[in-house]
Amino acid sequence: MSIISTDIEKAVQLLTDAQLVAIPTETVYGLAGNIYSEKAIHRIFSTKKRPFFNPLIVHIPSIASLESIVTHIPEKAKLLAAAFWPGSLTLVLKKNRSIPDLITAGKDTVAVRVPNHPVTLALLQQLPFPLAAPSANPFGSISPTKAAHVEAYFKNDIQMILDGGSCANGIESTIIGFENDTPIIYRLGALALEDIEAVVGKITIKNKEEEHPEAPGMLARHYAPNTNTFLVNDVAAEIQKYTNKKIGVLVFKTSLNAPNISEIILSKTGSMQEAAANLYAAMHALDAQELDLIIAEKFPEVGLGKSINDRLQRATFK
Repeated sequence: MSIISTDIEKAVQLLTDAQLVAIPTETVYGLAGNIYSEKAIHRIFSTKKRPFFNPLIVHIPSIASLESIVTHIPEKAKLLAAAFWPGSLTLVLKKNRSIPDLITAGKDTVAVRVPNHPVTLALLQQLPFPLAAPSANPFGSISPTKAAHVEAYFKNDIQMILDGGSCANGIESTIIGFENDTPIIYRLGALALEDIEAVVGKITIKNKEEEHPEAPGMLARHYAPNTNTFLVNDVAAEIQKYTNKKIGVLVFKTSLNAPNISEIILSKTGSMQEAAANLYAAMHALDAQELDLIIAEKFPEVGLGKSINDRLQRATFK
């Protein structure tokens, strides 16, 4: 029997009982639990096999809820929240004492966002507590953008997946922290760098940290298929190196028309937004085909192309 459901009241009950529920957001599906329940948070880490040094993102229903989570909101954080919430922006801010250290990997900061999905906003508004919700996949694997992806991962481990359809943005939120009240990007994501800089000016990127990450998504290998994956500028030339191999190919907008390969075009119209929305579903589809390798085309380093390349680089890192 499927654990996929649209019953928000059932999700409320399970989460209130310290159970986990996979929830839809506009970025990816999250594996959600009550941030104030030690039992629920331990369940998130154990179900995902996620290391405790990697902090979780807290999901809240509105900007107004932020004051109960954090102690200080820099002026540029207020500008960003006003511009992008609800949406694919996570802010890392000084935490309130009530936020458990388990959520924040012992740090004095907490990652928080208001997701832009009607189902999950309705759920959050019915709960008396925020939700921690890292991506609903085993640690390091491809993130899920459909309820079926989550079910394939966790059908024996959780009781419910709240179905909200396919995720519109398809890659994780952009994470911004503050050092001396100056914004720093810790994770490239579903907001283009140019759109962020239009609000707060030039911003530094500091998105790699293996041992004590300030935020999720900073580890070198992440978002990875089981199939060996390569990121290249010239896919056609790379294919020639692997005769007699079963090859999958991810390209941005133009078909290679190459024989005997499994090809997925991420956006025939050349839309970065569409390519990002389709990225993980395409990776799931190729990974299920028992291929010898996947070859991915590097994107132009503009707009969401930077974020897509970031995900592909982490997927291919050995």
